[in-house]
Amino acid sequence: MFIQTIGYTTSKPDEIRALSEAFDRDNPDAPGFRSAKVLKDRDRENAFMIVAEFDSYELAMENSARPETDAFAKRLGELIDGPPEYRNFDVLSEM
Repeated sequence: MFIQTIGYTTSKPDEIRALSEAFDRDNPDAPGFRSAKVLKDRDRENAFMIVAEFDSYELAMENSARPETDAFAKRLGELIDGPPEYRNFDVLSEM
């Protein structure tokens, strides 16, 4: 399993939630996609993170290359304050 995170700050969390919900609804066949969560940082105002789980790194990169995913990333970039921070993680174990 593979996890990608996108960290960002925004003063428009409701707009990003609506964007994310629409993307999930309109893209049910994203390659290798398992689930996503949106987290709010309790210690930093307006700080959030999207955690997306995929079957593999390769499928996640295939998903990232899709025009729909690129359009989502561009729209997300318009709603956040500054550049997003992308991180990529291989899952070594689950408890």
